[in-house]
Amino acid sequence: MLLSRLAKEPLHGYELRKEVEASTGRTLSNNSLYPTLRRFVDAGAVTRTAADQETKPPRHVYEITEVGLELLRDMLADFPEELALNEPEFLARVGNFSRLSGGERLAVLDTRDRAIAAERDRLAALAAAQADPWTAVVLGEVGRRLTEERAWLATLRSQANVEENR
Repeated sequence: MLLSRLAKEPLHGYELRKEVEASTGRTLSNNSLYPTLRRFVDAGAVTRTAADQETKPPRHVYEITEVGLELLRDMLADFPEELALNEPEFLARVGNFSRLSGGERLAVLDTRDRAIAAERDRLAALAAAQADPWTAVVLGEVGRRLTEERAWLATLRSQANVEENR
């Protein structure tokens, strides 16, 4: 998310944190933001320059580099099976589908769909074997939500196919 946001425009840390929080709904602490930015700077994916402020210490502005743009694209296109059930990882990729080719979008959707289908089947088996009816109700509800997500994935797949054929 940090690289994606910096790909739009250079930002200082506080602005970057607020932008990511506004687009994800998740709070980003300085303890995770600044070490991550430091790693990106060390990797050559981001530059950091000091911007002077009147009567205040300079603040650092971060800007993505060509290396960072390549890294961002590679990170978005690579969606390993072990991350496929991680909702923030998946949604970050969908939110950046404009940076991926149609085939890469479909690969991300297919990976998520396989993971969701397997998880739904696993939970259905657990629910069927459950002696406690309330636990079975909970497992059934989670399975229902996964089924709904698979329908949404089918819609996304259709949209990705339409865009690919334009």
